[in-house]
Amino acid sequence: MQLTIWTYEGPPHIGALRVATAMSGLHYVLHAPQGDTYADLLFTMIERRDARPPVTYTTFQARDLGSDTAEIFKNAVAQAYERFQPEAMIVGASCTAELIQDDPGGLAKALALPIPVIPLELPAYQKKENWGASETFYRLVRALSVTGAEPAGRDGRRPLCNILGPTALGFRHRDDLVEIRSLIERLGIDVNVVAPLGASPSDLGRLGEADFNVVLYPEIARAAAQYLQKTFGQPMVETVPIGVAATVRFVEEVAAVAGIDPAPVLAGAPSRLPWYSRSVDSTYLTGKRVFIFGDATHALAAARVAATELGFKVVGLGTYTREFAREIRAEAALHGIEALVTDDYLDVEAAIQAATAELVLGTQMERHIAKRLGIPCAVISAPIHVQDFPARHSPQMGFEGANVLFDTWVHPLMMGLEEHLIGMFREDHEFHADAAPSHLTRHGAGSPATQVERSLLDDKEKPQVAGHPAEAAVRIVPIPDDKGEGISIWDASAEKELKKIPFFVRGKARANTERFARERALSLITVETLYDAKAHFGR
Repeated sequence: MQLTIWTYEGPPHIGALRVATAMSGLHYVLHAPQGDTYADLLFTMIERRDARPPVTYTTFQARDLGSDTAEIFKNAVAQAYERFQPEAMIVGASCTAELIQDDPGGLAKALALPIPVIPLELPAYQKKENWGASETFYRLVRALSVTGAEPAGRDGRRPLCNILGPTALGFRHRDDLVEIRSLIERLGIDVNVVAPLGASPSDLGRLGEADFNVVLYPEIARAAAQYLQKTFGQPMVETVPIGVAATVRFVEEVAAVAGIDPAPVLAGAPSRLPWYSRSVDSTYLTGKRVFIFGDATHALAAARVAATELGFKVVGLGTYTREFAREIRAEAALHGIEALVTDDYLDVEAAIQAATAELVLGTQMERHIAKRLGIPCAVISAPIHVQDFPARHSPQMGFEGANVLFDTWVHPLMMGLEEHLIGMFREDHEFHADAAPSHLTRHGAGSPATQVERSLLDDKEKPQVAGHPAEAAVRIVPIPDDKGEGISIWDASAEKELKKIPFFVRGKARANTERFARERALSLITVETLYDAKAHFGR
């Protein structure tokens, strides 16, 4: 284990919570101590759900460890059944309760409840949240889908499909589902079951009646879809319809499986992204260096859309979803880069700095990192925050989702261009030296080790440097680096010259110049030093 401030995924029982909370008629009894009982916080405060999640905790305390915690769990299961009367229950342990090895599945089975009770074995110290959601959904499908529920003959009826993958606390899952369901129905295909989101245990019993399955989020639904394919012979469509090209492929694949003509739907494809990305205004965006990090579904899709539909240059691609490392590495190779597969946000921050990215597409963590580095950013993937559950319809998938992607990814760069113009005209009489940027950190510096607070010295503090008047110097007050080293004094003319460098690389230019000066024991950074450093690091 590693102690950390931020984490990309929670333990696997959080994934189970996401599946249980997405469904109706299902209840989750979680063997957990005080401190592991945060489902209400996750779903009602972040996702803004209007109902409490269907979860019962045993909530044992330290003093209970000396008594019978197994009995506490059995009582909790019995009381949850009597109170909520669910169609089915899932039972399991949190990462902490796993250590006491009470066997929730065996204890619940001993109660002989008149409903299906599905035990979950989620190894908290080997697996994480997305795997937990996938395993939970797979176990539910395996236990509740009825083997005899075969598709009816096609004579006189429309094709029938299941949509698999959307969960609670998913990034734009609610809006994606609206968009894709509409697209499928316009093709002349009926939707049999959507699961887990909005499904009941009895709905899972009807999964076998569909002709095929649509997998929207492979991290969640691939294992379940593979089981359905093996058990019922249902084909599955796994193309993720994010971006115009992927949506067209998705429509064609769905139509091929259903045996219908996709032309009428594709002829009316309403996305504005292709025209906007070819427009004159967008020439300012072509070739921008973009760093992408997130779950595998969204990171892979973002890389393809960024490179082929918006004209960006992908300079970084990574994921925290290790189960999909092979796919991420293959996609990165197409862009001539090495994939970053990690769950350490410090590694991601270092990679963003090394790539000198001009735009970051990532999670909430990358948003914070980019803000600290003074780089525009858009959130494309979980982990997310309350602001990523907007009241408006804001999908990522389908043709309308492509419009949302264009707006979400391009607008930060447009604001960045505004920032650059303000910097260029800072000496104009309409501006002043202390004017605050419109949306970035105050000075747009680099990492905490290179961020600086600049202040003019008063007369008695201004240093006297041989050959340079005191009034020409600006003191740099550093945030100390790991070695506690200070950094050199910038000549006012060098500081002015530095402002001419575009904001998105200015932090790196400052850091390199200060490093160059320290290594050569230069007490004053002049314009010559700035350009010497540029030549040195540009080799």
